[in-house]
Amino acid sequence: MRVLVTGGAGFIGSHLVDALMDSGYDVVVVDDLSQGRMENISRWIGNSRFKFIEGDVTDLQTMLTFIIIL
Repeated sequence: MRVLVTGGAGFIGSHLVDALMDSGYDVVVVDDLSQGRMENISRWIGNSRFKFIEGDVTDLQTMLTFIIIL
């Protein structure tokens, strides 16, 4: 199952990403990095079950990128 985590590079979001990845889910993170940090999710970069999209969920182009990944 694929899960979208908005704000996944933030403190709380990154802990949710860790739990989901450890449970075997495919995870897509959308984060504009205004408060989050790549260091929080760096352990998952390169994992085939993890995708990161830098952008704002209110931006249509960003969300179209998410839809394409599905």
